[in-house]
Amino acid sequence: MSDQHPVNPDSKTPGSKTPGSKIKDPKDPVSQLRTAEAHDLDPSTPLVPANSKAQTTSEEPSSNKYALIKSSSVVSVATLGSRLLGLVRDLLIAQYFGIRADAFFVAFKIPNLFRRFFAEGAFANAFVPVLTEYQVQRSTTEVYRLVQYALGSLCALLLPLTCFGVLGAPLLIALFAPGFYQFDDKFTLTVDLLRITFPYLWLISLTAFAGAVLNTYQRFAIPAIAPMVLNGCMILFTLLLAPQLDEPLFALAWAVFTAGIIQWLIHLPQMHHLGLLPKPKVNFKDPGVRKILSLMAPILFGASVYQLNILVDLMIASFLPEGSITWLYFSDRLVQLPLGVIAIALSVVILPKLSSAHHQQNPEQFSQTLDFAVRILWLLGLPATLGLMLLAEPILSLLFLHGAMRAEDIAEMVPSLQAYAMGLFAFMMIKVLAPAFFARQQTKTPVRIGIQAMGISIVLNFPLAYGFQHVGLALSTSIGAFANMGLLYWTLKRKGYYQNTTAWSVFLKILIANLAMVVMLIALQQVWKFDASAAIIIQLSSLLTVILAALGFYAITLRLLGFSHRDFTRLDSHAG
Repeated sequence: MSDQHPVNPDSKTPGSKTPGSKIKDPKDPVSQLRTAEAHDLDPSTPLVPANSKAQTTSEEPSSNKYALIKSSSVVSVATLGSRLLGLVRDLLIAQYFGIRADAFFVAFKIPNLFRRFFAEGAFANAFVPVLTEYQVQRSTTEVYRLVQYALGSLCALLLPLTCFGVLGAPLLIALFAPGFYQFDDKFTLTVDLLRITFPYLWLISLTAFAGAVLNTYQRFAIPAIAPMVLNGCMILFTLLLAPQLDEPLFALAWAVFTAGIIQWLIHLPQMHHLGLLPKPKVNFKDPGVRKILSLMAPILFGASVYQLNILVDLMIASFLPEGSITWLYFSDRLVQLPLGVIAIALSVVILPKLSSAHHQQNPEQFSQTLDFAVRILWLLGLPATLGLMLLAEPILSLLFLHGAMRAEDIAEMVPSLQAYAMGLFAFMMIKVLAPAFFARQQTKTPVRIGIQAMGISIVLNFPLAYGFQHVGLALSTSIGAFANMGLLYWTLKRKGYYQNTTAWSVFLKILIANLAMVVMLIALQQVWKFDASAAIIIQLSSLLTVILAALGFYAITLRLLGFSHRDFTRLDSHAG
C-alpha cells in the first residue's frame, strides 16, 4: 500500500504504520477498507486518514479550496437534477390532483417531520462529527464497530416509532390536521395514505445513515442523487398507476414507500467497498453511541420545538380555506430549489471539513472554510432570493397554471411564494452557519438559538395568519429565519469561532450588483408583459430571456466593480 494512505487498525495514532499488522482476511472490514483506499479513491481525496495532520502541506489552502469547489459542484449538480425532477413531479401533482392533494401532502409531511430527528436532522448532525473523530483519531476496526453499533441503535429506536405511526395514524391526523376531522371522507383518506407513507421514515433514516458515512469519506455522489429516486418514482406512479386506481392519490403514497426501499439499497455497494457495510448490533453502552446520543439530545429538543412550529402551521392551515396547504406546499417547493442546489449542497460538503479542521486544532482553516461558504451564498444566494421575489407570478403561472390548477390558485400562491422567498437568504445562511457548531460538537448553542427563533415565528403565526391567512404563515417563517441567522452569526463572531477572511469591499460589490439587477428587473417588467395565456414555449422562452438578461447584467456589473474569480475562490487571504 502507498504511504499516502497509511492505515493501522491496531494503533490509535492517526496516520501511523505498524509493519506487524495482523489483518489477513480479505473479507475483514478493515481489509476491505484497505482495498477501497488503494483502488477506489482519487489520490487527492484520501480515505483514511482523510484529514490527518501529516497530510498538511504549504499548498493545503489551495488544495482545500479546489476540493471544496469540486465536492460542492458534485453535490450541487446532483441536487439540481433532483430538484428539477421534483419540479416535474410537482407539476404533475398540480395538473392531476389540484388542491385535492391536500390529503397526500399532510400524509407525506408527517413522516418527513420525524426525519428531523432520525435522518438528516439530529442524528446526522451528531453522527458525522463523531464518525470524523473516529476516522482521524481511531483505528479502522473501531470505525467499523462504531458504524455497526450506531446502525443497530438507530434501528432499535425506529422500530417502535414506525409501528406507532402505522397503528396510530388516526391520532396523528387528528393532531396534525384537526381541520380535516369535520370532513369524514377527507379524514379517512388521509389516515389511509399515512399508513402507507409512514414506514418511509424507517427507510429514509437508514438512507441518511448510509449517506452520512459516505459523505464523511468524501463519497458525495450517491447520497446526492438518492432524492432523484423519490421524485422519479412519484412521476412514474402518477403517470402509470394513478389512472388505474379508484383513488389516484394512493399512487403517490405507494411511490413514496417504493422509493424508500430503492434509496436505501443504492447506498449499499459503496458502503461495501469501504468495508463499512455492517451487521446492525444494538449497543447503547458503546462510548461512541453514547456520545452520539449525548450530542443528539439538545438537537432533538430543538427539533421538537421546530416540529412544534410546523405542527402549529399545519394545524392553522387545516382550518384555512381549502387549498391553503397545497398553495403553501408549492410555494415552499420553489424556494427549496435554490436552497437545495446552493446551501444544502454546501452544508453537506463543509460539515466533514469543519469537523476535521476542529479535530486538527486548525482554527485558521476552520474560518477559511466557513468564510468560503458564506461568500458563495452572497454571490449566488442573494440574486436567487431577489429574482424569485420579483418573478414569482410568471414563474408560478408557467409551472402550475394547467390541468386542475386555476388562475385563482396562482393568485393565492404568488404572495405566499414572495413571503417565503423573503427568507431564502436567511434559510441558506442557517444551513452554512449551524454546521460550524455541529462540527465542534457544540449542539446546544444552535439548538438554543433555533428555539428562540422558532418562538418568534410561532408567536407571529396567529396574528399574521389572522390578517393574511396562508401568506401570514409563510411570512412568520421567514421572519424567524432571519432571527436565527442573525443570532448564529453573532454567536460565532462573539466566541471567536469565525474570523472573516474576506474584505468587506467584496460583499459591498455583490450588494451593489444585486441592487442594480433589481432596478433592471423592475424596469424590464414595465415593458415586458408576461402572457399566461400564451403557448408554453412562448412563456418559457420569454421568462428565460428575462432571467438570463438579469444574470448577465448582474455578472457585468460585478465585473465593472472590479470583482474577479479570485474574490470568489480564494480561501486563505483577504480579497481586495
